[in-house]
Amino acid sequence: MPNKPNVKPERPWFSAGPTAKRPGWSSQTLNHDLLGRGIRAPEVVARFAHGLTLTRELLQVPEDWVLVYLPGSDTGAVEAALWSMLGERPVQVLAFENFGQVWATDIRDHLKLEPEVIEAPWGQWPDVSGIDPAKDLVFPWNGTTAGVKAPNADWIADDRAGLVICDATSAAFAMALPWPKLDVVTFSFQKALGGEAGLGVAALSPRAVERLDRYAPPRAVPKVLRLRTGTPSGPAGHLPQNGGGEGFDRALASGSMINTFSIWTLEDWIDAVEWGLSIGGLETLIARTEANAAALDAWVQRTAWVDYLAEDPATRSTTSVCLKIVDERVAAMDASAQHALVLKIKALLEAEGAAFDVESHRNAPAGLRIWCGCTVETADVEALTPWLDWVFETALAE
Repeated sequence: MPNKPNVKPERPWFSAGPTAKRPGWSSQTLNHDLLGRGIRAPEVVARFAHGLTLTRELLQVPEDWVLVYLPGSDTGAVEAALWSMLGERPVQVLAFENFGQVWATDIRDHLKLEPEVIEAPWGQWPDVSGIDPAKDLVFPWNGTTAGVKAPNADWIADDRAGLVICDATSAAFAMALPWPKLDVVTFSFQKALGGEAGLGVAALSPRAVERLDRYAPPRAVPKVLRLRTGTPSGPAGHLPQNGGGEGFDRALASGSMINTFSIWTLEDWIDAVEWGLSIGGLETLIARTEANAAALDAWVQRTAWVDYLAEDPATRSTTSVCLKIVDERVAAMDASAQHALVLKIKALLEAEGAAFDVESHRNAPAGLRIWCGCTVETADVEALTPWLDWVFETALAE
C-alpha cells in the first residue's frame, strides 16, 4: 500500500459543476452597489448588458452573433433553443452521454417530435457519417458525464440548411469552438469559469435569429424559455412575410431579462470573465486547461488501476476527465459494489480535505471524474494524484 501523502492540494475543488472559483476569488471583490435594486432598473440592465459584452470578448463570439441570458443554467439555455426553434425540419440528436440522452428524450416526449437519435456507448464518440445537413442537429460538444468530446467539426456541412444547436457548457472557455459550423451555442456560469449556478447563456448565429424571426413553433412555449415575441399566426406555424412584429425578442440581446435574475450571480460572473481577460484571454484559459489535463494524464499513464473512460485520445475531454477503474479486483465486483467503492473513495478524500466531488456522474459507469478546467491550478492536480493512489488501496483494504 502506498504511503499516505503529506502534501494536499491548496484548492481541493475538482467538481464538474459548479466548478472551482477563480484563483484569488473573494466575495469582497464583487460589486455590491446594485444589490437590492429592481431588476428592470436602467443601471441593472446596463450591468447585465456589460456582462454580455465581456463574455463576447473573452469567448471570441463573432460580431454578427447575439448573446442572451436564460434562467436554469445551461439546461435552460438548451431547452429554450429546443422549444423555440425545433419543428420546422426533421431533427437529429447525438446521444453519447447523459445530457445528449436528456435532449433526445425531451424532443421526443415533450416536444412530440420524432428525432433520429444517433447513440454511442459510454466512452465512445458516435458515428457521424449519417449527419444530414438538411436536418436540425442537437449535440453536446463535450460530454460532461462521459469525458468524450467532439474531435473536430469537419463532419458539419458549411452549406447546411438545418440549424446546429450545440450544448457547449463544459467546452466553452476551455476548448476552441468552430463558430462557422454552429448556430446556437449554450453554456452556463457554473462550468468553465466557476461562476455561481442559475444562469445560462445562448449565443445565436444570424441563421438562428432568422429561424426565430420566421418560424413560430406550433406549441405553447413556457415564458422562461421564450426567445420570441408574439404568437403563431401563419399556417403550420410559419409567420407572414412581414412578421407582424413577431420574431426574436431583441430586447434579450441588450441585457433585458426574461424573469428576475440574481444580480449577485451576474456580478460573480463579471468577476470571472474579467479575470479571464486579465490573464491573457481565451488562449490562456485553453492553455491552463490543457496543462491540467496533461498533469492528470501523466499520472494515468503510469497508474495500473485506472484508465480513461473515453477510448480514443482524439475524443478525450480536457475539462471533465472521466476515469474508469480497471483493477482486476474491482472488475470482479458487480456494478453496485463498484459504485459503493467509488463512494468510499470520495468519502476518504473528503475526510482528509484532499479532494471534493470527484465521483462519476450518477448515471455514468462507476469511476472518477476530475475537473481540469482553467480555474484549477496545475500544482493542485499534481498534488491530488498521490492521494488517489492512497485512497484507492485504502478503500479496497477496508
